[in-house]
Amino acid sequence: MNAGGSAKAALLTEDLKHRNETRHAPRRPRDAASLILVDRNHDVPRVLVGKRGKAHAFMPEMYVFPGGRRDPDDNRVGLARPLNAAVTEQLLRRTQARFGENAARGLAVAAAREMMEEAHVSLTPASEAEPLRPDVSHFRFLARAITPPGMPRRFDTRFFVCFTDEVEADTAQVRDSDELQDLTWLPIDSHETVALPRITKVVLTDLKDALEADRTLPFQRMIPFYYFRNGRFVRELI
Repeated sequence: MNAGGSAKAALLTEDLKHRNETRHAPRRPRDAASLILVDRNHDVPRVLVGKRGKAHAFMPEMYVFPGGRRDPDDNRVGLARPLNAAVTEQLLRRTQARFGENAARGLAVAAAREMMEEAHVSLTPASEAEPLRPDVSHFRFLARAITPPGMPRRFDTRFFVCFTDEVEADTAQVRDSDELQDLTWLPIDSHETVALPRITKVVLTDLKDALEADRTLPFQRMIPFYYFRNGRFVRELI
């Protein structure tokens, strides 16, 4: 792990030390996905985030990317255009044998579905008859993070990225939902202007670093994977 990666993992570990939540019984992380919608038509690219309600058990009153757990039905939803083959291969790394291509596709569907439900942005082309038949061909796989033990909810979250100018999506339709309020286009270098979970800040930094390296964000790249081991977070490239 390089110095930058070590610093990001250390930030997550330090954040965990200062939490005051009651420790919960061990539970298996559930597969989840978030979609980072990026508007790069500015000198500093902007990403869509929204505020979770205070009644949420997980990250209440924090600004997050639209996303949620993968539902069983997500694996069976058809796609207008499939994932890039490199992204599918990346999603299959470091998974159990029973996690196959259908589950990988289901994660992309979950990300698109949650974007539609939480922000009212549809990634289903207008030519499709189904309300949910997304085009996920432009999704990049940016990062993966597993919630540490003892939290009220645990997720194995895959963070996808797509650019607004590459997809057939009407961002003018962005509006609040029951899940997310105050939907905001946040400059990627403005971490301190809204209340973001530490993992969201770290993933935004990963995005900023990746865009500085190549503004096109190539599909084929190593993916940072954050997980908890021996009392601390680890950042591994997979």
